[in-house]
Amino acid sequence: MSYCTSRFRTVRRRSVEVNVGAIGVGGTNPIRLQSMTTSDTQDIAATVRQSIALAEFGCEIVRITAPNVAASKCLKDIRAQFTAAGFGHIPLVADIHFLPSAAMEAVEHVEKIRVNPGNYADKKKFAVREYSDAAYDAELQRLHEAFSPLVLRCKALGRAMRIGTNHGSLSDRIMNRYGDTPLGMVESALEFLRIAESHSYRALILSMKASNPKVMIQAYRLLVQRMAEEDMHYPLHLGVTEAGDGEDGRIKSAIGIGSLLLDGLGDTIRVSLTEDSVYEIPVARAIADKAMSLWRPEPATQTPATDSLDPYHFTKRETTTLTFSEDCVVGPEQPPRVIVRVPSVESLALAANALASPKFNDTPAEGLLVPIAGPGDLAVLCGVLGTTALPARFLALEIAPTLTPDLLQPLLAMSRGRIVLVRSFGRSEAEPLQAFAGLVQRHGHSLAVQIAPENFSSLTPTLQALGDSALLFTLATHDPAAGHAIGAYRRLAEQLRAAGSRAPIWIRNTADTAVRSENTFLSKLLEASFLTGALLCDGLGDLVSIETEADAVRATKLAYNVLQGAGARSSKTEFVACPSCGRTLFDLQTTTQRIRAQTGHLKGVKLAIMGCIVNGPGEMADADFGYVGGAPGKINLYVGKNCVQYNIPQAEADARLIALIKEHGKWVDPGPATA
Repeated sequence: MSYCTSRFRTVRRRSVEVNVGAIGVGGTNPIRLQSMTTSDTQDIAATVRQSIALAEFGCEIVRITAPNVAASKCLKDIRAQFTAAGFGHIPLVADIHFLPSAAMEAVEHVEKIRVNPGNYADKKKFAVREYSDAAYDAELQRLHEAFSPLVLRCKALGRAMRIGTNHGSLSDRIMNRYGDTPLGMVESALEFLRIAESHSYRALILSMKASNPKVMIQAYRLLVQRMAEEDMHYPLHLGVTEAGDGEDGRIKSAIGIGSLLLDGLGDTIRVSLTEDSVYEIPVARAIADKAMSLWRPEPATQTPATDSLDPYHFTKRETTTLTFSEDCVVGPEQPPRVIVRVPSVESLALAANALASPKFNDTPAEGLLVPIAGPGDLAVLCGVLGTTALPARFLALEIAPTLTPDLLQPLLAMSRGRIVLVRSFGRSEAEPLQAFAGLVQRHGHSLAVQIAPENFSSLTPTLQALGDSALLFTLATHDPAAGHAIGAYRRLAEQLRAAGSRAPIWIRNTADTAVRSENTFLSKLLEASFLTGALLCDGLGDLVSIETEADAVRATKLAYNVLQGAGARSSKTEFVACPSCGRTLFDLQTTTQRIRAQTGHLKGVKLAIMGCIVNGPGEMADADFGYVGGAPGKINLYVGKNCVQYNIPQAEADARLIALIKEHGKWVDPGPATA
């Protein structure tokens, strides 16, 4: 059973409607936007102020932490004052960890309760033990007894509930049977879901959050597939937890949330940024609007339109090898390569000079894409190549249909570097395809075959005869009526598989592949995250280009940040930072920025910065090192999930963290470009 109706177009998943106070979630409702206050919940005035600010920015559901009974009792006055301020229509959600007693108090005052099945009345000691079937069943019975009172009270009061699984906080029981896997996340939620259903309580929303977008995407897909097998159709709340701040946080969130929304999954979203909560709302609004613009009605037939990729386990598509230079190879075990478009051949030298800066040593523009409209552009290009040292490993020339192999032969014959010719081929252009493939093969270059999926079948015999040598495939345009651009690339990959081709795929973000055409940097960032990020998380993509950004420097940076966010290529330190809440024991924003300034050059290292023990060793999951609030003014340092230094004064914690990184051989001194 497929997790979605179509892998090629956005057909919204059918879900039941759940009322969260006056707000409907799922069903035919629009995507609802959520965020969370960061104040101490017991500071009632501050929490009400933050709730009002969020509502005024367009937040439709406000979540507030309730870490203990005292905080839960404060929700009564918070609800009353928020309503008195004119926001009675905005529901409040109590965020519960560990304590059923806090949940039982909170449910009396707010419209929704969020519980984390990994730690609600459960153990999280990272204990290693084997559970017999009898012992496992005994644990489930204990859980049933602990969770049922909250379920029954929610049912009696008409409250909604979110069963919110987090990748890094699975119970020891789940960890020992399933590991910290997407399957373990799903099983954790299903345990609680079945208890709720045993009491005929169905005002439920589910989430599967992780800081790794690939894990998060796979977990949601698997959850939907498993629920569909049991005829369950509960709404989904989407989010990438601990996404971080700035461009990186927005990219990670857009990759995870956008990928699922374009598959038709998701009814309410939160963008978790380590910034003031109000800044989450415009990003969430832009993501939701892009997805809803693609929604199509569910077709009469329920036969899924799908491909052969395994959507529940990440496997990178196998490709042949193309060598562009000694240090730039596309193929197995190679990271995706970055191509940067320059607007014209006249601007090539200027862009090359800008990208030759030492600050791009770790993030080079490996290919430069140049439009070549006619013989005049070819002459200018030859002049530039004679006078300018290009920082790129190869040139990609997007050639107009009027340029013949004869006109291009002199350039390819004299070029000392590798050239990729980029040309579109229609369904009746088998002969030009053969001619251009022969041209590049004779001179040791490559051909990027730009071909619409609907034209592929007519050219398949020619492509099979040519083989994979010197060929790669891409799209620059697609027909929106046929689905989204992600679907077009998925279809292209499927057609290559059917044709027996392992040629590399180049993901091009262009105006024609965009969901919508706003010309803001945020829109370009989201578009790149949606298309490139989603495909990379599917295991597709060997070269990438962000062509919607005209500035070569910004386009290069954005491409590498998307690759980093998708876990496809590491070019700097990765930060897993929680978005702050009332449990936080230090200022997360300034701390994250300060630590980034000192450690941001550590390529391949993952650092977790967590405000409290709830978001501590569990939530940071696969981080190399952790900086976790242990008590007011005190920091605990972790290596993986193991706390190795306790209660360090915060003034000493940065230096101790760096010393710990050095001790484990992960430190390198910053170079001149990053110092």
